[in-house]
Formats: sequence, C-alpha cells, structure tokens
Amino acid sequence: KPAKPRHPHEFCDDWPEVPCSDPIAEVARQVALRLRDALDGVSLREARDLTGVDHTSIADVVSGHAWPTLKTLARLEAGLEVDLWPGRLGVVGG
Repeated sequence: KPAKPRHPHEFCDDWPEVPCSDPIAEVARQVALRLRDALDGVSLREARDLTGVDHTSIADVVSGHAWPTLKTLARLEAGLEVDLWPGRLGVVGG
C-alpha cells in the first residue's frame, strides 16, 4: 500500500508548474507560486527580516515541503505587502 502524501508537492506531478488534482494541494500550489513571484529579487533572509517567518519555512512553502499555516500566511502577506491566498478555487471535498 503506497504511503499517503504528507506534503503539498506530493499531490502534484511537477510542483509548482502543473496544477494539482487535489483541490487543497492546489491552493497550496497557488500560494507557492504567488510567494515565489513576491520574492523575485528578495533573498530568503531579507524576506525573513520583513515578515518574521524563518527563511527555511519560506523555502519549504515555495517548494511544497510544508503546508503554510494561517499565521505564516498572514505574516508573509503583511511583510511582503502582497496577497498570497488565491481565493476560492472550486468545491473542496475531503
């Protein structure tokens, strides 16, 4: 029996370039793409200083190795002055 995916990138064939079939992982992918765009020209350590979010946590969200918490998202959005949450993408099942 295959292991159940634990991280967002495990739900997608080519994170973050290809959409995920799982709607919750797709939200995480959209957040990662928006965060990657917001970090253009900003180092992870600079982002840490702006947001209060550890640079390794930021890298993990972008790479799909972590599910971002609401606290992390709020800090990233405030510190980077960008909207990361993609809004409603469709019906979420579970």
